[in-house]
Amino acid sequence: MRILFFAHLKDVTRCTDMELDCGDVDANGLWEQLIEKYPGLARFRASVRLARNSEYVGPDARFGRADEVALIPPVSGG
Repeated sequence: MRILFFAHLKDVTRCTDMELDCGDVDANGLWEQLIEKYPGLARFRASVRLARNSEYVGPDARFGRADEVALIPPVSGG
């Protein structure tokens, strides 16, 4: 699956996107794999939303190999 990183998450991972081969996985399993690869993401887990194929999903979501998953941090305007 393709993983997209935005805002300060790009700084943590040092990339804007990556390919992750993890098969079918739930949101918790996805986070575990991402944090294993990028431990700095752990502190943002509670505030970051996941979007699957351009739609926000909840913690019960499942992800497959063909999905594009975006990690969306909180956004502030001004």
